[in-house]
Amino acid sequence: MIPYVEILERAHTGPICKEKEWDIKVIPSKVKEKLREHGLENTCDRENPVNTDNGLADEFWHAGFELAVELGMLCVDTSRIIKFTEQELRMVLRDAPSKVILGKGEDLVIAQTRKPEDTLEPTTAYGAMGIKISNDIFIPLLQSIASCRLNDILIHSVPALVYGKEIRSGTPYETLAVKLELFLEREATRRAGRPHMPIWAPGSSATEYGEMGIYGTRDGPDLGIVLPITELKTSYSLMHKTIHTVINHEGIDGGNSWSMIGGYVGPAEGAAVAAIASTILNRAVHLLTFVSGNILDIRYLGNSGREAIWAMSVLQQAQNRNTHLLTYGLTSQLFGPCTSELLYETAAIVVDDVTSGVSTELGTRPTGCKYPDYASGLENTFAAEVTKAAAGMKREHANEIVKAFLPKYEDRLQRPNKGKSFTECFDLKTLTPSEEWQGIYEKVWRELEDLGMKRPY
Repeated sequence: MIPYVEILERAHTGPICKEKEWDIKVIPSKVKEKLREHGLENTCDRENPVNTDNGLADEFWHAGFELAVELGMLCVDTSRIIKFTEQELRMVLRDAPSKVILGKGEDLVIAQTRKPEDTLEPTTAYGAMGIKISNDIFIPLLQSIASCRLNDILIHSVPALVYGKEIRSGTPYETLAVKLELFLEREATRRAGRPHMPIWAPGSSATEYGEMGIYGTRDGPDLGIVLPITELKTSYSLMHKTIHTVINHEGIDGGNSWSMIGGYVGPAEGAAVAAIASTILNRAVHLLTFVSGNILDIRYLGNSGREAIWAMSVLQQAQNRNTHLLTYGLTSQLFGPCTSELLYETAAIVVDDVTSGVSTELGTRPTGCKYPDYASGLENTFAAEVTKAAAGMKREHANEIVKAFLPKYEDRLQRPNKGKSFTECFDLKTLTPSEEWQGIYEKVWRELEDLGMKRPY
């Protein structure tokens, strides 16, 4: 890798660019230029959301790689652009890990690179991802998720309070909150009979203080989190996290930024190109082991619509055909627990990502994390089952599943049913779903089976 002090120097000596100019002039014009040069304008196929054209995916890769070389990444603290040569970025991709071992014993996990339509099962990293959870139900909710043996990694959640007090970002409250969060997550996995289950945390860390306060401590998380700024931006805070976790502790970070359909990068095609460049530059600047660009549609702030699913398929196929990175997909749903739409959204996103070659699938985010306590074990079990079952599936088959499920929810993405909270759809004593929620789950699985998918057991 490039010595990190050199990256820091480039953040102080690179070309000057104000953030506003970067956002409204540099990014839009350069993305449009790349789409035009590579003949990628108006290639989004709304009628076939899962791309099956390898040549198209490769052309997007070439466009995204060129974008990364020609743009670089803006450091918002210095208003300087961190630039890389083509040779440096190829070296960064070449030297990236293709395999990681996490956990131990029965909970040992091996995450490996995959290709589109790969028969190798992806790693699963599910939980109430980024969702605020009331402290009194934090452990049982996460226990209901960790109890699913098909879920390999427990993803982070956020306690509502730190010892009865509000968590204030960038203050010592945050540093204290991540310790509480990890304690609660470890206790949940212990109660689920999985004491060595890997944990991807902290979720309570909006700034560098959280990650620096917990990663590398006794019983600290197995993976840290760096979430770069959209589009193609970094900051001192993100660099602090990178240095602390990856350099000082020789640890593992994962992260992504969202490329926004309808934002500065324009349509779905622009978001896909920008997301590819994001993957490359985030590996270079933030030394991410688990890394991926990701797509969000700004019109409804999710990624389960047909344009977002198409853009994700092109993005994932592009990077997984052309690198050995440990890429991941991310489910960002809008409907809530105890609705069939949440499961339709989940299945559509997951089969798209898995057949497009992701190493790992992350989630879930019912209601787009809008409502506290709106998460449960059942949608995460469903997501893990679909992730494992989709291994080896052809993209044409995935396309038919997505096309069958999209009409069941897409016209309500801007007014989704928030469903029911954990306490309304789960029995807190037995940690089992209500008859209603279980019935919905069984119904959607029957529909998947009718479409040719087999449950993974």
